[in-house]
Amino acid sequence: MENRGETRPLDLFSSGHRACAGCGPALTIQAILRATGAKVFVVSATGCMEVVSSQYPQSAWNVPWIHSLFENSAAVASGIEVALKVLGRSDDGKVVVIAGDGGTVDIGMQAISGMFERGHDICYICYDNEAYMNTGNQRSGSTPYDASTTTSPAGAKSFGNDRPKKDMPAIAAAHGIPYVATTSVGYPKDLTTKVQKGISVDGPAYLQIHAPCNIGWGFDSAKTIEIARLAVETGLWAMYEIVDGKLTNVMKVSKSKPVEEYLKQQRRFAHLFKMPGGEAQIKIIQDKASANVDRLRVIAEEESR
Repeated sequence: MENRGETRPLDLFSSGHRACAGCGPALTIQAILRATGAKVFVVSATGCMEVVSSQYPQSAWNVPWIHSLFENSAAVASGIEVALKVLGRSDDGKVVVIAGDGGTVDIGMQAISGMFERGHDICYICYDNEAYMNTGNQRSGSTPYDASTTTSPAGAKSFGNDRPKKDMPAIAAAHGIPYVATTSVGYPKDLTTKVQKGISVDGPAYLQIHAPCNIGWGFDSAKTIEIARLAVETGLWAMYEIVDGKLTNVMKVSKSKPVEEYLKQQRRFAHLFKMPGGEAQIKIIQDKASANVDRLRVIAEEESR
């Protein structure tokens, strides 16, 4: 898309893209670019946001943007960051990766680890919609427990995905990078603050942003922000920072809501309310959420002393 004159931060990811109504990742990218401003170089792995934003000969991106393969966005970004240094143009903008959970916690893991280990000055941002949504809602390493997907379907012998959600922020932090954070599209001020911290860090930064997919998850497109906030309010999504290896700035959930309020609004969990044994599975999810809330509450209280 041709950019005539100065582009406002609101326009850095233009309207007119092909994302679904109520798309959490599209709202996330709009928020990310409002936070970064125009001085960024964006690398995007294959995924929903690449597909909906870049049908030739049009583009929704009003910043320098390059599409990479599923597995190598961190490697491509590393090359750009080094090239800018060699050319003496590092001040032209921060290199930012924006990729989905499939290209991050699964297929792109090796390149991401290398990027972190080498210490590139790159902010890697994962929009986490918890499955491979672009190719038909297949399970990813970020899919939550008991969610039904096309490759982990609920049925007579299964309650859906039987594996826990991969803790990618902890994996990133284990590399000793200076900044790791989680946030949600349902909390735009928190998202903005953390993106700005991530791009200001000298060295690698990793952010994971919870971004509900109304089509894949199965909820009304008007409820994207409500669903995102419920994930936090039930304890199923935690918001925090890890700064120089220390877990800090935990968002405290003073009175968590029961997980049923989150689960019952999504088709991917509908089977838990119909199948024999579903009640016991909901209790398992509730116990996990409650333990998460309690653990993070202790940390938050220790910080406030």
